[in-house]
Amino acid sequence: MSDDPRSAMIQDGNIMRIENALVEETFCFNDSSGYIIVSYSVPGENNTSFIEYIRLNFSRNTVIINSFGQNVCPCCLQKGMWVNVIFSSRMTRSIPPQSGALLIVVKRGIQTPSSVTTAPVAYVDPSNNFLYTGNPNNINSQTRFLITDTTTITNRFGNPVSLSALRPGQLVRIRHANAMTASIPPQTTAFAVQLV
Repeated sequence: MSDDPRSAMIQDGNIMRIENALVEETFCFNDSSGYIIVSYSVPGENNTSFIEYIRLNFSRNTVIINSFGQNVCPCCLQKGMWVNVIFSSRMTRSIPPQSGALLIVVKRGIQTPSSVTTAPVAYVDPSNNFLYTGNPNNINSQTRFLITDTTTITNRFGNPVSLSALRPGQLVRIRHANAMTASIPPQTTAFAVQLV
């Protein structure tokens, strides 16, 4: 019997489910849409198994969370992550087949790789939950950070502050996802923001 942790696809009415799918490829069109290609195990004869692939398209209607129920940035999904997925039973006949993802749960124990950047605030967009760092007069020097419900924002003493309390020119230290979009300015998700 195979010891591959990937499990087979299971159908339940109009939805399909795969537990322990391996993310093989990701593509993020913008901060709310893109796709992942995952692999999963299909049992064969004589205790063998085969690896199959499916492309799962996600949109702003797709729920993407970690095992603690916290939102995960779609662009933070990376090759090599293990996920549980629920998706529509309506699939294309392409290779690999495609379907619309309803729920993606990043498995417990998988840490999103992160980096720390220290830079001045260029400007703040609280209505869209974005924080821009770099030179306000040079878009090529800027980075756009998505502020989620789980992002912590603190002053230099560690006390919580709101995004709208940040001002251009203030120096901030941001712990963020390693993955960035190829846009100008590049975008990533901020996990923690602290005034320096």
